[in-house]
Amino acid sequence: MIVRMNKYTLVLYHKAQEEFLSRLQELGVVDITTSGWEPNEQEREVLGEIEAHKAASEEFAALKKNPLYQGGEPFESGEVAYENYKVASARIESLGAQITKATKEAEELSMWGDFEPDVLAKLEAEGIILHFYSCYSNEYLQGVKEWGENYMVEPIAEHNGTTYFVVVTRREEAAPQIDAQPIRTPQLTAADKQTEIDELKGELAKWQAVMARCVASDELIANHANGLKDELQFSQVSRSGEGEAEGKLIVLQGWAPEANSAEVDAMLDGESDVLYVKEKPTMEDDTPVQLKNGWFANPFEFIGDFYAVPKYGTMDLTKYFAPFYMLFFGFCIGDAGYGATFFLIGLFMYLKKMKGMKLISQLVMWLGAASVLFGLCVGNVYGVSLRTLGVPEWYHNALQTINDQLFYIALGCGIVQIIFALVLNVINTTIAYGFKYSFGTLGWLIILVDCLLAFLLPMVGVEGFGFSSPVCLGILGVGAVLMLLLNNPNRNPLVNFGSGLWDTYNNLTGLLGDVLSYVRLFAISLSGGALAVVFNDLAGSLAPDTPGLRQIVMFLILAFGHGINIFMSAIGAFVHPMRLTFIEFYKNAGFEAATRIYTPFRKQKTN
Repeated sequence: MIVRMNKYTLVLYHKAQEEFLSRLQELGVVDITTSGWEPNEQEREVLGEIEAHKAASEEFAALKKNPLYQGGEPFESGEVAYENYKVASARIESLGAQITKATKEAEELSMWGDFEPDVLAKLEAEGIILHFYSCYSNEYLQGVKEWGENYMVEPIAEHNGTTYFVVVTRREEAAPQIDAQPIRTPQLTAADKQTEIDELKGELAKWQAVMARCVASDELIANHANGLKDELQFSQVSRSGEGEAEGKLIVLQGWAPEANSAEVDAMLDGESDVLYVKEKPTMEDDTPVQLKNGWFANPFEFIGDFYAVPKYGTMDLTKYFAPFYMLFFGFCIGDAGYGATFFLIGLFMYLKKMKGMKLISQLVMWLGAASVLFGLCVGNVYGVSLRTLGVPEWYHNALQTINDQLFYIALGCGIVQIIFALVLNVINTTIAYGFKYSFGTLGWLIILVDCLLAFLLPMVGVEGFGFSSPVCLGILGVGAVLMLLLNNPNRNPLVNFGSGLWDTYNNLTGLLGDVLSYVRLFAISLSGGALAVVFNDLAGSLAPDTPGLRQIVMFLILAFGHGINIFMSAIGAFVHPMRLTFIEFYKNAGFEAATRIYTPFRKQKTN
């Protein structure tokens, strides 16, 4: 359900603003309207720092797995740890690049062997110049004969198909004209470069030790980030008030849940420099929304959050779409064994108390349980049909009937959910705007149910109610009047009639498309079940006849095949029921999305 809110209009003296907001932040239950806020230069810097802290936390998660960054001593504060992190991160990156470059240079220098650079200088002083080259070995073999006629050519080394050589000339001679890659005259030996690499690695180890301390201080850095968030939120709220009386008075708008209104009132009553007005929100207000559902619907808020939260003053549809979502998920999985797998995964997550996964683990268990029940209804367990295992005759016949009618069951689920959504639409509109504004939807609902009963009742042997019966026609007439003439109480009936005709066309075509969308449940269930059977057949046909080895191969094929099928089925079973919920159900239920979520002005929680 949507938590009821109270709206507060606060008027305070401008000099008392900072102290008042500090106390309000400590209270931590009032959502202050900050629409139109644009960060200034200082706030943008804080935003950048918050993002940098987030990136640091993500990096720490990876570094914790590296033995080099384990066992560090935490810093004395998050601020000190973060400043060291920035320096250490930059130095480690720079030193890593330098080591990579120096290692490549050392490899190149190793081609020239161990020499004294001073000797090159002495030779140059004597007028003897060494020119360094490299080229592909096959090109060297072809060119050395021609080069040797004009120059003194001496090969030095051959590595990975490349020959390194020198050409000797005198100072007065022109530079050699040969088709090869010239190399800058080495100033260091490979040994000298290795010494440089060792020094760089030593410095890198020191900064890695600093980074290990930063990793050990990850909670302190997270708390420091929370402090920056508090600072940003405070700045945002303090600049959101509207100035009145030449800027001497500040007007703020806030929202608090009714359950917390007593403590908000007590605080405001104790503020001598603050006047406030408390009132109930209207549909025109941009009221923040907070959801509060029971033990069953609460996990399904995770699904609804993928779309949006409902507008304040309307109906929270979470507990209404949850049973359908479970049914559709089970329909798509269509296998009791797969459902049991999901349930055990959820139970494992729940018992392990994985951080931030409590509601998701509960959701997985609910969906797994629904898949088990639906799998038993269609008689599939890991691709094995229960009808082949000698089940009781009544169960065998029930399974046969359900599987034969699975296509129509999918369509029936769609019709039931759409009709239920229209009922909720009538209730929702009545609560938000008044009963007379629901007449258009009510008329369409009456016509739809009337036609459905006229079609189904004769099929099950109920006589006296059909499309030509007076009762049926009378009900159709009532629905037509509501839908065509009274669909908008603020308009002329003639205008409503034209609008109603257009709505009728849209409703008829939309209803057909909406119902057919539910066929995907049947298709996904069928494809997943077929793949499960295929993997079972593969395991039986590909496994060798050797005892022991046959069981091992079968197990590997079954584990791999069913593992892939469970993964693919889970994706389809998660996405497609969500699509049916957000497009078909929400649309017909008249869902209206909120523009903001309840975000109280409070200090961030520290670890």
